[in-house]
Amino acid sequence: MSSSAPVGSETQRSTAPQLESIINGAGTTNGHGIGEGPQIVSTSGAIEVLCGPLLNYRRMSGANTSSPTWHGSVLIVTTPGQSNPSLNLRSLGPRKGANGAEPGSASSENSRDFSGEKLYEDPNSAFWRFAIDLPLQASESQWEYNIPNLHSTNTGNKGDASTKRFYVPSASESMRIMFHSCNGFSVGTDVDAWSGCALWNEVLRKHEAQPFHVMIGGGDQIYNDGIRVDGPLKAWTAIHNPHKRREYQFGRKMRQDCDDYYFQNYVRWYSTEPFAGANAVIPQLNIWDDHDIIDGFGSYTDHFMKAPVFKGIGAVAHKYYLLFQHHMAPPASTWTSDVPDGVDEEQLKRTFVAIEKNPDPSYIYGQRHGPYVEQKSMSMYCQLGAHIAFAGIDARTERTRHQINYPDTYDRFFNHVSQQLEAANGNIKHFILLLGVPIAYPRLQWLENILQSPLIAPIKFLNKRFGVGGGLFNQFDGGVDLLDDLDDHYTAHQHKKERKELILRLQALAKKHSIRVTILGGDVHLAAHGRFYSNPKLNIAAENDFRYMPNIVSSAITNKPPPQAVANLLAKRNKIHHLDDETDETLLNLFDKDPGTDNAEHPAPEAAKTANTNHATMPSRNFAIIAESHAHPGAVQSQANGEVTEEADGPKTSKDADNPRDPIHPGEGRCGSEHPAAQGLKRTGLAGTFGLDVSYQVEINQHDRNGWTHGYGLSIPALEVISKTG
Repeated sequence: MSSSAPVGSETQRSTAPQLESIINGAGTTNGHGIGEGPQIVSTSGAIEVLCGPLLNYRRMSGANTSSPTWHGSVLIVTTPGQSNPSLNLRSLGPRKGANGAEPGSASSENSRDFSGEKLYEDPNSAFWRFAIDLPLQASESQWEYNIPNLHSTNTGNKGDASTKRFYVPSASESMRIMFHSCNGFSVGTDVDAWSGCALWNEVLRKHEAQPFHVMIGGGDQIYNDGIRVDGPLKAWTAIHNPHKRREYQFGRKMRQDCDDYYFQNYVRWYSTEPFAGANAVIPQLNIWDDHDIIDGFGSYTDHFMKAPVFKGIGAVAHKYYLLFQHHMAPPASTWTSDVPDGVDEEQLKRTFVAIEKNPDPSYIYGQRHGPYVEQKSMSMYCQLGAHIAFAGIDARTERTRHQINYPDTYDRFFNHVSQQLEAANGNIKHFILLLGVPIAYPRLQWLENILQSPLIAPIKFLNKRFGVGGGLFNQFDGGVDLLDDLDDHYTAHQHKKERKELILRLQALAKKHSIRVTILGGDVHLAAHGRFYSNPKLNIAAENDFRYMPNIVSSAITNKPPPQAVANLLAKRNKIHHLDDETDETLLNLFDKDPGTDNAEHPAPEAAKTANTNHATMPSRNFAIIAESHAHPGAVQSQANGEVTEEADGPKTSKDADNPRDPIHPGEGRCGSEHPAAQGLKRTGLAGTFGLDVSYQVEINQHDRNGWTHGYGLSIPALEVISKTG
C-alpha cells in the first residue's frame, strides 16, 4: 500500500499557541515530547512491567511487490523511571508442519534489535512502544520476540514471560483472521456464573492448531461502565436533579480520579488470563465503541451528552484507547472544565508526552472534532496479506443520537479506500469492513415506538418519584435504558438514511473495483449472519453479484448473551427487507442445532439455547474465524492448512432458493454444523480462488471454564464477474 501520510493527520495534533508556548518553553521538551517526566530513576536492574506485552498489527508496505514488509508494534506498560528497553526479533523459519518443516534457529540476518520509544510517562507508569517490521517469506513463518530483563509486577513471571511467538502468512496469501467484540461484562453481571473470559481458552487452542495472523476487535474490548457504580462517577450519578447533573463540572480532581480509574481498569483487564496471553501472541487491530468509554456514550440526548462530565470522560477514555489499543501517544492533556480550551499545563507537571510527528499511514482521520469527544475520528485501512483489504470505520467519536459519522468523514474514507484499491492493481479480491454495530439486522422500530410513546411517561414519573421500574431507566438522563442501545443501531429509524447511503457507496465500491465486500459487526451479544443481495427478479448469481454483501455478526466473546426470548423475537422479526428496488436483505438460517448437540465429549446443557423455529440468531457467547477458502500458487502450505474438502451441495443462484433466508449460493449450502468450514481449521475450496471460509465458534456451556465451542460454517465467494443486468 502507499506510504503516504495518513489522511487528515496534518491537524490531528494540536498546534494551538498555548501548546507551542509549552513546547518552546525552557526545559519542557527534549525534541521528542513535552515535559520532563516524573524524574524517577529505577534501580531494580529489571524492567518492571505493569501490563503487556501487547502485540499489534499495523499495515503492509510493498504489498504489490515481490518483497512485502509486515509492520506492527509491541507495547509494554512499566513502572516509571526505566531506562530505554530493547526488543529482539528473530525468525524461526517456516511454521512447524509447513511442508514437513520444523522451526529453525535464527541466522544473524534474521535477528534484529528494536529500541523502545517512550510514548507517555507520569509518576505511576510509563508506556513503551517497539515499532517492528519483518519481511514476508515464501511460506507461512514463525517469529519470536524477546524483551530482556522483563519482570511482571502483576504475576511475578520471569524468563519465558519475556519471550513470545507469533505467525505471519506467506507473501502470496492472506491472513487468517479471528474476529471478536464485547470483551467484558456489563455492570451487575455475575462474572463467576459466566466463567470469566473462558472463550479465550478456545481462541488459544484454535491458534495452536492453525495460527491466527491477526485478531480484529470490533469494539468494547474493555468495559469501563463500572466507573459510575464503584468509581469516581458514583457520586455524580447519584445526583437526582438532571439539571444539576448536567451542570456538574469536570475539574482537575475529578479528571485525575477518572484517569486513575481508566488506567487501572485497563491494566487489570489486559493482564487477565487467558485474554492477556492472546494479546501477546496474536497481532491486534481494534476500533472502539461505547463501553470502551461508558455504556451509551454518544447516544443520549444532545443537551445531556454536552455535560462537562461526559466531555471529560470521553477525553480520558480516548487517551487510554490510543495508548493500550493503538500504541499511540495521547494528546498533550485531556479536557477539564478548569481549562476548557487548549492544554492544561498542570497535567504536564512530572509528565512526559511524546509528539507523534509521523503518524502511521494506515489511519484515516476525520476533518473535525467529534461533538462530544474533543478529537478527530480515527478510521483505518490496511492490507491483510496478498488479497484482502481491511478497513474499520470509527463510528463512536462522531456519534450522536441522530448521526453515526459526518458526511465529510465518509467522503475521506471512501476516497482513501478507493485510491488504495486502485493502487493495488487488481490484487485485492476481498474487502472486509468493520463496523461496531451490525448493519444487516432485524428492525426494532416497533419497540422504539413503544419505548418512546406516551405510555412510558407515567412509569417514568413513578420511577423518578418512587423508584418504580428502576431497572428500566438509565441513571444518566432518566431515559428508557434500552433506547440508547436501539439508537446505536444502523437500523434505528433516525439512522435509516445514513445507513442506506453507506450501503449504496459500498455497492459502488464493489462494482468499481470488482471486489467482494464483507462486513463485520458486533455489539448485539449474539451470533447471526446477515446478507444484502440483488433482488431475485434480477436473476444474478451471488458469485457475480456486487450487491451481495454478507454481515458477519459475532458478539459477545465475554459478555453474557440476551435471554432466549429476545433471540427468538429477533428471529421472528427476520423479514425480507427491500433496501431499494434492486437490493434485498435478510439473515441466513445458519444455526441447524444448538451448540453441543450430539457431542459426547462436550455435551450441550439441558436448557435449549433457542426455539426450534429459530435458526437465525444464537444467544450464546462466540467469536468468528475467517480465512481464505483456497490455497494459492507459490505458497508453501502445511498439510492441514492446504487440505481442500469436497464441495457441498447447494443452490447455484438466488433464484433457485425458494426462501432467501436459506442458502442462495454453493458456499452457503449445508451451512451450519455440517459445513466443511464449521471447525475453522481446514480450507474448503467452496468459495473459489479468492473466496473466504467463515466459522462461528459458539460457546457450548457457560459454566465450563475451558470455553469449548461448537462450530457453524459457510463460505463467501469472491466477486467473479460484474453482471451487466442490474
